[in-house]
Amino acid sequence: MSDAARATAPRIALVGNPNSGKTALFNALTGARQKVANYPGVTVERKAGTVTTPAGHKALILDLPGTYSLRARSPDEAVTRDVVLGRFPGEEPPDVIACVADATNLRLVLRLALELKQVGRPLLLVLNMFDIAERQGIRIDLDGLSRALNVPVVTTVAVRKRGLDALLRKLDELSAQGVHGATAWREPSAAEIRAAHRDSERIMREFVKPPLRPDTWTGRLDSVLLHPVAGTLILLVILFLMFQAVFSWATPVMDLIDAGFTWLGTLVAEYLPDGLLRSFIADGLIAGVGSVVVFLPQIMVLFFFIILLEDFGYMARAAFLMDRLMGAAGLHGRAFIPLLSSFACAIPGIMAARVIDNKRDRLTTILVAPLTTCSARIPVYTLIISAFIPQKLVWGFANLQGLVMFGLYATGIISALLVAFVIRKILWRSASEPFLIELPSYKVPDVTNVLRGVWQRGKIFLRRAGTIIFSLMVVVWFLSSFPGAPEGATGPAIDYSFAGMLGHLIHPLLAPIGFTWQMAVALVPGIAAREVAVGALGTVYAIGGQVGTGTLGAALAASWPLATALSFLTWYVFAPQCLSTLAVVKRETNGWLWPSVMFTYMITLAYIASFIVYHVASALFG
Repeated sequence: MSDAARATAPRIALVGNPNSGKTALFNALTGARQKVANYPGVTVERKAGTVTTPAGHKALILDLPGTYSLRARSPDEAVTRDVVLGRFPGEEPPDVIACVADATNLRLVLRLALELKQVGRPLLLVLNMFDIAERQGIRIDLDGLSRALNVPVVTTVAVRKRGLDALLRKLDELSAQGVHGATAWREPSAAEIRAAHRDSERIMREFVKPPLRPDTWTGRLDSVLLHPVAGTLILLVILFLMFQAVFSWATPVMDLIDAGFTWLGTLVAEYLPDGLLRSFIADGLIAGVGSVVVFLPQIMVLFFFIILLEDFGYMARAAFLMDRLMGAAGLHGRAFIPLLSSFACAIPGIMAARVIDNKRDRLTTILVAPLTTCSARIPVYTLIISAFIPQKLVWGFANLQGLVMFGLYATGIISALLVAFVIRKILWRSASEPFLIELPSYKVPDVTNVLRGVWQRGKIFLRRAGTIIFSLMVVVWFLSSFPGAPEGATGPAIDYSFAGMLGHLIHPLLAPIGFTWQMAVALVPGIAAREVAVGALGTVYAIGGQVGTGTLGAALAASWPLATALSFLTWYVFAPQCLSTLAVVKRETNGWLWPSVMFTYMITLAYIASFIVYHVASALFG
C-alpha cells in the first residue's frame, strides 16, 4: 500500500484479552498481506495487514498486544493503551476499535469493552470462537448484549473464516460514521473500576447464560492435565517427545539438505580452478552457511510443537502446573510463558516478561531467560551430539541422541530456576505475587495457522542465514585465508592467517577447559549469534583441509577428545553468546547495568561448568 493510500485507509485496531483468538482473526482477515515489525522506540511487536472491505475500501488492520484493561500495568499493555488513545508517537489513532472476545469466556472482556466505550471511537464487539460457545451450550443474547453495551455485536469463527463478511460490512459502516466526540480518556478511580465491574457482572448475568448441560470434556481433561502428579508427568512426557521428534523427524530432511550442499561443494571443486575464488565459494559460503542451514528442519519441528500446543490451549495449563515449582525458585508464575518463549529465542522471551507487573519479578525473569535453550543453540548441540553420541535406542524405544538433547534442555531449565533462586535471595527478598491466569477453552488447532507460524519462524532463521551468518562467514573466510603461508612454512596455511593468530592468542585462556584454537576462533563471531559458531568451525576446518569430502561432524570426531566435546556443549548451555540478547536487555532495563550483570554471571558460570566437565570427563574417558 502506498503512503497516500495508507493515509486515507481506515485503521482498524483489534483489541482483546490474551488467548481471545485475536491473532487468528488478524491472520484470517489479512492472510499474506501482513507485515511484522517493532513499534518505533520500543521492542513491542507491531503486526499490521490490509484487507479489502465489501465497500471496496482497503482497510489497515492492527493486531495490538493482548490486554485486560486500558489501565496498563505492563509495557505491552501500555502500547495498546497509547495506540488506542492516539498517544503513541508517530502512530495515528484507529478509526474503529474491534474488541475481540473469546465467546466462551466473556467475563473479563465485558469490562474492557466498557472501558473502550469511554474512548469515544466507533466500537465493535466481536465474539470469536462462537462455534465452541454453541457446542458448549453457552446461550448468548446477542441483541440484548448489543443494547446493554450500546455497540454492534458480530460473531466469528476465525480459524474457519466464518463471519468475516458480516464483520467487514459492519466495519465499513462504522468507519463511514467517522469519529464524533472522542473523549480525553483518563485512568478511572477505584470507585469507577468497581462500578464498571458491577456493570459487567450485571450484563453477564442478564445476557450470557451458562449451558443447561455443562461441558464435561473440559472438566475431564483438566482433572488429568492439571493434576499435580499426573499433569506434571504428562508435561514431562510431552517435552520428552518433542526432543525425540527434533532428531527422529528431522533427520531425513537434514540428510537431504546436507547432501545438497555437499553436491554443490563437489560441483564447485570440479569446475573452478584451485585458488581464492574456489576457496571462497566452497570453504567460505557453502561450508559455512550450509553447516548452519542444515539444522532448519529441527528448528521447524520444535516450533511446530510449540505453536500446536499453544493453539490447543495447553500452554496456559502448563504455566499453571509450573507455578508451584517456579514460585519455590522465586519466579512469578507468569514467568513460565517468557521462559517458554525463550526456547525459540531469548529476545521474544525477554520481551514477553512485560506481562509480569512487578518490576523485580520481571527483572529476575529477564536475567534468567537466556539460560533456557534457544533455537540458535540447536545447530551447536546437534553437531556435537551427532558427532560424539552414538545413534542407538535406549530402553528399547528412546533415541540416545534425543535423550542427550533433552538433558541439555533440562540443564538449562534447572539452571534458570537455581539462578532465579539465588537472585531472589541475594538481591531482593520480597515474596513473589500470587499467580492468576485465565485458562482458555480447549480447541482443535487450525492447521493453516500452525503451518503459517512454522513457516514464518523458518523464514526468520533463513533470513539470519542469508544476512548475519553469510556476512560473518565472509569475514571468517577472509581471516582464515590471509595472509598466506610464508616461504618454507611447514604447518597448514591457516596457522599463519589472521584467524590462526587470533585463535592461538586466545587459546591459553581456553586451554584449561579443553578448547582448541579453532574453537577459540569460532567463539569470536559466535558472539554475534550462537549458530554462527558452527559455520565458523565449518569454514576454519574446511580451509585447514580437515573436512575434505566428509562432514564437519566427522572432522570434529576425529580431532576432538570426548572431554572437549562435552566441555563445548556445557559452554553453550551457559555462555552469553548473543549480542542481540544483551542489546534487548539494555532496552528493556533502560541501561547497561543489568546486561553487564547478565554477561558477567553467565560467562563465569560457563567457564566454571566447562572446567569441571572437561576435567571430570578427562579422568573418566581419558
